[in-house]
Amino acid sequence: MERMSTLDAGFYFVEHENVPMHIGSLAVFDGPAPGYEDLLALYAARLPKVPRYRQVVRTLPLQVFRPFWSDDQHFDLRYHLRHTAVPPPGGPEQLMTMAARIISLRLDRARPLWEAWFLEGIEGGRWGIISKVHHCMVDGIGGSDLMAELFAPEAEPPAPASDRVSPESPPWRPEPGPSVAEMVGGGLIDAARWPVRQLSALPGFVRPRLGTPAELLRFGLGLTGSARRLATQSASSLNGPIGPHRRWRWITADLAEVRQIRNSLGVTINDVILAATTSGFRDLLDARGELADGVVVRSLVPVSVRGNAGGGPDGGGQGGDGRQVSNNISAVLVNLPVSVPDPRTRLELLHDQMNDLKSTKQAVGAELLTELLGFAAPTLLALGSRAAFRIPQPLVQTITTNVPGPRFPLFLLGRQMVAAYPYVPIGNGLRIGTAIFSYLDRFSFGVTADYDSVPDADLDVLTAGIQRGLAELGRESPGDALERK
Repeated sequence: MERMSTLDAGFYFVEHENVPMHIGSLAVFDGPAPGYEDLLALYAARLPKVPRYRQVVRTLPLQVFRPFWSDDQHFDLRYHLRHTAVPPPGGPEQLMTMAARIISLRLDRARPLWEAWFLEGIEGGRWGIISKVHHCMVDGIGGSDLMAELFAPEAEPPAPASDRVSPESPPWRPEPGPSVAEMVGGGLIDAARWPVRQLSALPGFVRPRLGTPAELLRFGLGLTGSARRLATQSASSLNGPIGPHRRWRWITADLAEVRQIRNSLGVTINDVILAATTSGFRDLLDARGELADGVVVRSLVPVSVRGNAGGGPDGGGQGGDGRQVSNNISAVLVNLPVSVPDPRTRLELLHDQMNDLKSTKQAVGAELLTELLGFAAPTLLALGSRAAFRIPQPLVQTITTNVPGPRFPLFLLGRQMVAAYPYVPIGNGLRIGTAIFSYLDRFSFGVTADYDSVPDADLDVLTAGIQRGLAELGRESPGDALERK
């Protein structure tokens, strides 16, 4: 009986009717579109490599034990792989409207927590797939890894469905689910062993991250800097109640342009992305008449810790080839200096801020907090997670996550993927979030917004501001790197 990690359980517990907690993407392909049955056969052939996609979450009343995964006794692939068409003429406006409606729908918690929507009718003879996966199953980096199960790096001609799934292949047989007695017994054993495992694993968690007195001292000093940043006045007007529906908008940027900015100004690609996002929020607040001196937009910036160690003491599922498919992420809080008028100064402030967060290993703090939450009873974890996401808070205004994708083309059933647009969920009280995904020579900025409180006009200003911010930085003189303080 495989139980959820603390972080995975947190993502599962915080979901409610106005906060769907799935991540997602839209992949667009060159035509012609495949047949639905061919696509169904491909999914059926790949599912054995990702067993989690045929499992459901099981809990007991009051969350007295950690949730666990169990095979879906009534799994139906046709329910999860759906088929529809974009209304004519299938242009960006029609595609974004349909994609936003599909991505807003909560996943059925009584079934495996994923869906894929096969879209036909995109202009230019193209077609697409909208993928939705609950955050308790996988983070953005893990989601990119799972794509490899469906995609091929070469344009091999698609084999007939009969060749991909042989009629002689034995059908999948779900493992019988545990009885109530087994669930209670297993939960009692886990409840007794879990704190002991967490406690014994803490030294192994801390030592690789803060193994020397100097690292521990830098981390402590970094906490002081982080506290000062949290005391900075933030644009709390971006916080507020949200509804169940979403707007989803995307724009693209040239990877070569971003790299040129990085090289000429001596910063990182992530610095450039954050600076462009800062420009977008500056324009939005200015358009609303809410831009004030000294104000910041505080962003949660997820950080992958997937390379630190395997599953760690917190558990975590694996794919059929042993790869991790649960969440392995931490996060830092970054002040986006929206009140600063000069784009280059904004970039320098972000560069220095990110350097401080990295050198003092502030992401370890959030990671350690997650580990310590593992000592809490599941009921307390559930109540705490829900309270944290339902109580209004002015601390964080947005989320900005950057997921690197492949620089080589990917193919599905012989058709090349020409674009991929990411979707990030927003928590209660956060009305806007931005996900960035790189593929081939392009960056895609996917902006998620609450439908009720963020009109299309606001999204127009925000996305245009992101593009303007990149253009401004691109006009900086080549080779003129930022001065080091």
